[in-house]
Amino acid sequence: MKKRILWCILCACLVSTSLFAQEPALLSRVHDTEACRKWVDGQMEKMTLKQKVGQLFIYTLQPVTNQYSKNVLRKMVDDYGVGGLLFTGGELRKQVQMTNYAQAHASVPLMVTFDGEWGLGMRLKDTPSFPYNRVLGCIQNDSLLYEYGKEVARQCRLIGVQINFAPVADVDNNPNNPVINFRSFGSGPKRVAEKVAAYVKGLEDNGVMAVCKHFPGHGDTEIDSHNALPELNFDRARLDSIELYPFKKAIEAGIGGVMVGHLHAPSLGEGPASISQEVIMHTLIDELRFHGLVVTDALEMKGIAGHEDVCARALIAGNDVVLSPRNLKKEIDGVMSALKKGRLSEADIDRKCRKVLSFKYALGLSSWKKVEEEGLAEKLVTPELLSLQQELSKAAVTVLKDSSSLVPLDLSVSGTVLLSVSPSLSEAYPFYHQLKQTFPVGWLHANVDSLDAVEARLRPTQRVLVALHSDKVEPYAALLEKLAKDKPLALICFGDMKMLEKIPEVVRHASTVILAHSDEKFVQRHVADLFLDNAYADGRLSIPLSGLFKAGDGLTVDPEAPRQYSPEDVGMNASILSQIDSIAEEGIRLKAYPGCHVMILREGLPVYNKCFGSYTYEGKEPVKENSLYDLASLTKVTATLLAVMKLYDEGKFGLTDRVADYLPILKKTDKSRITVQDLLFHESGLPAYWPFYEEAVDMKSCKGGLFRKKPDKNHTLKLAENVYACNDFRYNPEWVSHVPSAEYPLQVADSLFLRSDFSKNIVEQIVKLPLKGKSYRYSCLNFMLLKEMVEKIAGMPMDVYLDSVFYAPMGLRHTTFLPLRKFPKEQIVPSVETDFLRGGRLQGFVQDEAAAFMGGVSGNAGLFSTTQDVARIAQMWLDKGICGDRRYLSRATCELFTTLKSRDSRRGLGFDKPDAEHTDNSPCSPEAPASVFGHTGFTGTCVWIDPDNELIFVFLSNRTYPSVYEPNNLVRYNIRTRMQQVMYQSILH
Repeated sequence: MKKRILWCILCACLVSTSLFAQEPALLSRVHDTEACRKWVDGQMEKMTLKQKVGQLFIYTLQPVTNQYSKNVLRKMVDDYGVGGLLFTGGELRKQVQMTNYAQAHASVPLMVTFDGEWGLGMRLKDTPSFPYNRVLGCIQNDSLLYEYGKEVARQCRLIGVQINFAPVADVDNNPNNPVINFRSFGSGPKRVAEKVAAYVKGLEDNGVMAVCKHFPGHGDTEIDSHNALPELNFDRARLDSIELYPFKKAIEAGIGGVMVGHLHAPSLGEGPASISQEVIMHTLIDELRFHGLVVTDALEMKGIAGHEDVCARALIAGNDVVLSPRNLKKEIDGVMSALKKGRLSEADIDRKCRKVLSFKYALGLSSWKKVEEEGLAEKLVTPELLSLQQELSKAAVTVLKDSSSLVPLDLSVSGTVLLSVSPSLSEAYPFYHQLKQTFPVGWLHANVDSLDAVEARLRPTQRVLVALHSDKVEPYAALLEKLAKDKPLALICFGDMKMLEKIPEVVRHASTVILAHSDEKFVQRHVADLFLDNAYADGRLSIPLSGLFKAGDGLTVDPEAPRQYSPEDVGMNASILSQIDSIAEEGIRLKAYPGCHVMILREGLPVYNKCFGSYTYEGKEPVKENSLYDLASLTKVTATLLAVMKLYDEGKFGLTDRVADYLPILKKTDKSRITVQDLLFHESGLPAYWPFYEEAVDMKSCKGGLFRKKPDKNHTLKLAENVYACNDFRYNPEWVSHVPSAEYPLQVADSLFLRSDFSKNIVEQIVKLPLKGKSYRYSCLNFMLLKEMVEKIAGMPMDVYLDSVFYAPMGLRHTTFLPLRKFPKEQIVPSVETDFLRGGRLQGFVQDEAAAFMGGVSGNAGLFSTTQDVARIAQMWLDKGICGDRRYLSRATCELFTTLKSRDSRRGLGFDKPDAEHTDNSPCSPEAPASVFGHTGFTGTCVWIDPDNELIFVFLSNRTYPSVYEPNNLVRYNIRTRMQQVMYQSILH
């Protein structure tokens, strides 16, 4: 009956308090409370009073497996009946062996504890570590802290640990603190509390008890409690708002344990907190309603060790568990003496022992299993662990300032040099290599013996990236300050953030400051990707950096966030311009396209840049800033025409030159007199279209032919009015295979591969086609021949030529043929759901059949890009051949190609233009002046450049999704031209 009463008292303490405070989460998950009670009762029945006292002690030892250590361990377990162990560090294998040895000999299962503030690596050699809490405090996404706690719990369970003495809940608000500093999540109580709660929940949701420390708060002290007793000379209001706040939130989160520090807080109680009833019983238990395990900090520390009977005093004060006393026998005897003298009661010991045993049950110790040593190291280091370590480090990267907009870099500006302050170049190589892969960057190693030479080398550069890999930065301060005053300079700290306090003037004058916290290879690559507009950062500083930055400082860098300027800055009305939103959304409702991206530039600045809708009508993947679209015929100007203009600029041919002079296959044919200008004006006489792919189809497999005017059982797929395609046909194995090989290397769909010389067959087909007179007839075939001419003159494939001459130096990282070679499919917008010719979805494969069967690189189609990249090409034309600090085309060539117009049509030299005479058929709005030039694409794309008003209009969509044979509602409802109208109406006169 007495036992039942004691159990009810314990339950009342632990459970009914949920009316006022959060019940310890670990105990709340004990579903079978009756089984728990019986197990606890069973353990209590077989213990003497002294053994119950022993359950309240955690013994500290080294994981050494010699016989002496085993004998000591047996004595602690057998003679004193300690309740738990804390291993001080060493080797994983030896700790596991000693754990198994101890548990095998313990009559009551032992709580194995661990001091792993930044993971197992804090104490055990060759085990995983995580970033320090100060670094993790920069992370905005607290769900990552939960995942961190979850992973630490997994590792603890693997090695037989039930309790982790973490996290540190102290607030790091004293820069002179010698012991807490980087162990704290930061200087703001609220942010510390949020991080603590997230980590605690991750740890305890996954079966390991968290013990937050060091109550009532060790942050604002200047003495290390390992050496002496620190003072917290603050009034209660101050303690409540700062020091105690994270502990309150941890308790509300249901934390299982709180460690009381060796600290003196006079406003809470006299003497060290760890042996103070006022601090523990009155403040922690009564006021804060904590009913988990109260644990002392290590009692061997000098901040407390001088007190007599310290363990007895700690238990009297309200602690449930005492940690690491110097002399275990003496301290247990001291507790027994206190019991004898009435300073402690047997009921006190029973209550504490039951609590300890209840937590042991909740932690699974009632059914302890031996820790498996085999393959343990491999089980610890999983792909998921490595991924989480990288996620945490990347999420902590903090961009503190970027006054010259170096993040991301304008890749069209040359003269960028990386200066590495590092012991050697090898430490800095990953950062350099990641940058170098995308754009040309110089690289220098800072050496204190050659600073004058370094300065001379950097003098002509446009901008400097300084990578700090060493904390010995003072010798370079004068040089870096001089550079920062002279030109845009980005300072990247690949080490401890406190490094920046050593060079304050450099930091003040630097255009950009980034905290990377670590020079791990993946972190260096991530920071490089920030400069390349290919990575996200939203870190916020966890502590202030004296006189430089405040806690909470930081910028968000998002490559998917549209960048734009105020329209009013360039004479446009933002309110009117915003009407484009409703037109874009109307287009989605009318099934003109599932999604689109619209960008407008004026005077080189983006004044409108918005994404609408999704990749498909199902809406699973939203359109983003860097979503790649199939440009279709926009390829003609953004690829083929660019190459033609460049080669013309270099005097490689004239507009009246005959194409046959460069393509001998055209000689002695009816096409021998076609000129370059004929092709550009679409006045060659070539047919508008030709089904080149039919050569690759086994026509014998098409009953009744590939197409019929009326549907029948073999022709049910409607492609157009009076056009029905064969339901089931086979490809000619001479040209097509369903598996890749050396003979069939060109992929045209997910499971369709083409012979490499089929493009030659297409050219031969063009040669054989009869001409139809030289009046204007828009034809993709004209640009397919121009592509062949470009490759003949350039002496290389057109895609390679364009990438080397335009795309790479202009920083067009998202412009490419054959995009699946460079980008994940998920970043590419699908153009068709079910293609009748190739079967299945076209996502990353060009929609145009002719371009597809040319191998994906053709003069008429095949290019994929983003609005931003298309706009940059357009801006280069508008700026008469200049992009960034480099000229790509001469002014004369740009003016000729963008102004010359055919006498017989609205067409320019490769460009399309407004139709002033037939405005109903014009591709532009009526307000567009005659000077406008650009092009449209079949998939629902366009770019229009207006030199008179310095305007660029880019519209990308996948209007062909799900089927190219659906009504063209994009044109029917004049979506693009109406948007252009709004653009012109917004101009302030």
